Amino acid sequence: MRHILIALALVLAGGIWLVSQAGAEDAKSSAAIGQAAPAFSLSDQNGKTVSLSDYAGKIVVLEWFNNECPFVVKHYSTGHMNALATKYSASDVVWLAINSSKSTTNERNLAVAGEWKIDRSILNDATGEVGHAYGAKTTPHMYIVDKTGKLAYMGAIDSVKSTEAGDIDGAQNYVASALDELLAGKAVSTPETASYGCSVKYAR
Repeated sequence: MRHILIALALVLAGGIWLVSQAGAEDAKSSAAIGQAAPAFSLSDQNGKTVSLSDYAGKIVVLEWFNNECPFVVKHYSTGHMNALATKYSASDVVWLAINSSKSTTNERNLAVAGEWKIDRSILNDATGEVGHAYGAKTTPHMYIVDKTGKLAYMGAIDSVKSTEAGDIDGAQNYVASALDELLAGKAVSTPETASYGCSVKYAR
């Protein structure tokens, strides 16, 4: 009987530990639709410090990025992601990539920016602090901050969970739809979707 009681105590203790750990992980993220987007300041591939507050009053797209992820490669190998960012930059939308991979460096981000013809900031979040604040789970994981600084969209880039470049044209692009609505002065009709892609390779 004594052994059974000890075993039960250990199981319960383990369960409590797991719950507390899950709660701790959830507590790291403060990102929620309709709430202020978590503030940050990060270094880009050129060594420039970029802060979210630099773009107050503008719509900002945040794209969680990892050039080694086939889901990310899919959108860059076709020129699709660059074309999308360029299209909306004409409407004064800011597009920032954030690399939260533990192995990332400014030099690596600079190299891939040249290789993939990325003319916007790739921000170095090797500590994972910003990624955890937003609850970014995948690459890509997309977020849109509206002109008031609140999160208007978070989730997948589109509706087709595939690494095949040929699937891009047939997918609904959630980011483009959300941006079109915001630019038209409307609320985002689908403010949150489940992201998909490679898991973010956090340091912790």
